[in-house]
Amino acid sequence: MGPPLQPNQCGSRLGAPPSLPAECGGVACKPGLRVGMAVAAAIACRLLRLRAAGAGGHWRRLRGAGLPRGFLQPASAGEDAAQWRRVAHFTFQPDPEPLEYGQTQKMNLFQAVTSALDNSLAKDPTAVIFGEDVAFGGVFRCTVGLRDKYGKDRVFNTPLCEQGIVGFGIGIAVTGATAIAEIQFADYIFPAFDQIVNEAAKYRYRSGDLFNCGSLTIRAPWGCVGHGAVYHSQSPEAFFAHCPGIKVVVPRSPFQAKGLLLSCIEDKNPCIFFEPKILYRAAVEQVPVEPYNIPLSQAEVIQEGSDVTLVAWGTQVHVIREVASMAQEKLGVSCEVIDLRTIIPWDVDTVCKLVLCFIGCFLSYDKIMSPSFIHYMLNATPRCMFWNT
Repeated sequence: MGPPLQPNQCGSRLGAPPSLPAECGGVACKPGLRVGMAVAAAIACRLLRLRAAGAGGHWRRLRGAGLPRGFLQPASAGEDAAQWRRVAHFTFQPDPEPLEYGQTQKMNLFQAVTSALDNSLAKDPTAVIFGEDVAFGGVFRCTVGLRDKYGKDRVFNTPLCEQGIVGFGIGIAVTGATAIAEIQFADYIFPAFDQIVNEAAKYRYRSGDLFNCGSLTIRAPWGCVGHGAVYHSQSPEAFFAHCPGIKVVVPRSPFQAKGLLLSCIEDKNPCIFFEPKILYRAAVEQVPVEPYNIPLSQAEVIQEGSDVTLVAWGTQVHVIREVASMAQEKLGVSCEVIDLRTIIPWDVDTVCKLVLCFIGCFLSYDKIMSPSFIHYMLNATPRCMFWNT
């Protein structure tokens, strides 16, 4: 929720990093690169261990086809940085059961999304859900049962036309109703790019705050998964992270997904909610049955440390948690782990404050090696390294 965003407000959140915090005495608490390189070594060790466990043959075949697989490098390194083998491997780590929201139930991520949508339809009689194959439950079953419960006028299919889906959602939101649009895969969101960045994001600004489409939420399955290939594996948040006037959110777990999605639906700004599809069934934990909200634009420190800061969002949070455990166990390096959660406006204050107190920052993301949102974070956050997967 929070106040409406003007385009320049989102932009101001992406400004220069704050000055060094007073508790650090105006300088980094632990100068030098030893710890940062130790973490890099821990990651390299982990990746080599995984490859030795049987993934090497698969990646050798990919290398034979000339396919790049990302690399680990300092932020200042050039294009000739050393290549590192790695596999898409992680273990989902559920959070402790939340006790402050009443009764909980074991849910995977797609069930948590369904629960959030159910809560929204029950609470708001103007809310409607629509998209390709949404009426029968969607390709990932996130809307299963909702049409039978709330009727075909509130949960319905659309033609295979992403710009039409988003444009229709903007029109609904402008009337004051709540529009929850589904793009079947995040890869398919690009035909709707103009509707999102030139219409939804600017609607409030261009009307002098007389009109808005802030009650629009766009959901889309996001990220890589086995056998996804080119059109079902992309992570396009970077394209929207440079567009003021919208919010972009990526959860790491079922509990986070429900609370953040409800906050997006109730926010006064159009939101894009990317759902890590590899976690739809792999991530299972206790989730409150009743509605609850998790604040947007607030990063969460999910593990405290004293040497280096690790930052990620979505699926990669679980990867860096494993890395943090290995760094502590094998090298004695204490890692602070941050889940960014909201990509725009991102919580620059929390991230930069922690980074400047430690030796530096290690950023991990699930995307191809090309200009991305994380490159902006590298500019805003000094002493950074990043790991692309």
